[in-house]
Amino acid sequence: MILLNGRELTVEQVIRVSRGYEKAAIAEEAKGPMDTARAYVEKKVEENAVVYGLTTGFGKFQDKYISKEDTAALQRNLIVSHACAMGEPFPEDVTRGIMLLRCNALCRGNSGIRRSTVETLLAMLNAGVTPVIPQKGSLGASGDLAPLAHMVLVMIGEGEAVYRGERLSGAEAMKRAGIPAVQLAAKEGLALINGTQVMTSAGLHALYGAMKLMKTADIASAMTTEAQLGITKAFDKRVHELRGHAGQLESAENIARLLQGSKLSFPTQPNKVQDAYSIRCAPQIHGASRDAIGYVYSAVSREINAVTDNPIIFPDDDDAISGGNFHGQPMALAFDFLGIAVSELADVSERRLERMVNPQLSNGLPAFLTKDGGLNSGFMIAQYAAASMVSENKVYAHPASVDSIPSSANQEDHVSMGTTAARKAGMILDNAEKVIAIELFAAFQALYLRGSEKLAPATKAVWDEIAGAVEPVKKDVVMYPRLNALEKLVRDGSIIKAAESVCGELN
Repeated sequence: MILLNGRELTVEQVIRVSRGYEKAAIAEEAKGPMDTARAYVEKKVEENAVVYGLTTGFGKFQDKYISKEDTAALQRNLIVSHACAMGEPFPEDVTRGIMLLRCNALCRGNSGIRRSTVETLLAMLNAGVTPVIPQKGSLGASGDLAPLAHMVLVMIGEGEAVYRGERLSGAEAMKRAGIPAVQLAAKEGLALINGTQVMTSAGLHALYGAMKLMKTADIASAMTTEAQLGITKAFDKRVHELRGHAGQLESAENIARLLQGSKLSFPTQPNKVQDAYSIRCAPQIHGASRDAIGYVYSAVSREINAVTDNPIIFPDDDDAISGGNFHGQPMALAFDFLGIAVSELADVSERRLERMVNPQLSNGLPAFLTKDGGLNSGFMIAQYAAASMVSENKVYAHPASVDSIPSSANQEDHVSMGTTAARKAGMILDNAEKVIAIELFAAFQALYLRGSEKLAPATKAVWDEIAGAVEPVKKDVVMYPRLNALEKLVRDGSIIKAAESVCGELN
């Protein structure tokens, strides 16, 4: 059980709930502040005070006063009118992350929502009622208004949800789960949708995949280094200490450990002084991406415990402040950076792949890793596929955060496009996982041709893991099932587990 107080949630806990279906609940210490903030909201409504979002319209309609008799209608109208997202829905794990993160922010006690309303959202999460939230339609400022509105639709018995594998109306899903729908009270609709949780969940899940992929990239690089009869002195700790970047040091240590005991890669090689950059500079390239991913991790760790709605309630100070914590720029920049960092892992992976299939660069391997070239094409088009996805990533890596389109009659005149940045990072990750899977398959084939008994113990464990899923290619075969099998090993962490079973936990 994950207990939410708005301050201590971790990236790993989000994954445990979103993918592992661990339950979540409001922590005891959060209940008092939440109730105090709610009492303050109700007091201001009774006093007919002018407070944005409580007794006024939204955006450009901020100057329209709303009577206390209409505050409930105001909140419902907000949700149904703002549910304008379109396109394919977010994956279940991202949507569950959205729900958890919104609950955690509301548990901080600065939003003024009723505790019972948050408990309804948690009941949906714990019971597996997953709102259908289309991916397109957020500007990433004033929060993720449109997609979050789709989440709230289900809470009020509208919209659509998936429950036990079936896509249903929101009302039917809530009925089957035995969860009463909510009638929103003052400020509650705004508290539920004015936040950055859609971009943060989508980006967090891409981040979690990137954290695994940076280890897998080191493993793939080590195997290609063996396939290329690489020189291990390039990974000497003394070299990397002179530069001092943490990610570079970690990557170099990983590759050096993975290659210990190899009978293919040595500190020096006859007839060769140094390797190409894609092999020799792997720690520098991978390490820069590692450092970028580390920055994103720290930014996301702050954001998942942030209050990002508006206005923010300070009941002890008798104050409600209209600020800008809903603006997604901190996440927009971070997720653009994440996408670029992951894109580079794929970029250099494809270059290593090219060296294995190109007979002019492969140190004696047969062209396209097939013994009977001409009759067989071997891995020729596997490299094409990798190159295609690397090129596609270059399009996706263009930053979303440098764009802005004014909205709400120019009241909201700068927006972050953070949700687009997060979604792009996820698409880049998907391509990068596929590219590194292709490199691993090619390295597996190359090392079969070199003699798998010559591998280092750690890379031999990875080779054996791959051999449990696919066979070496002795003549042309239908390739895509094998590529898909390698992608699965990359995505589920099997490649990492195999290596770590021999050399211990990698950085």
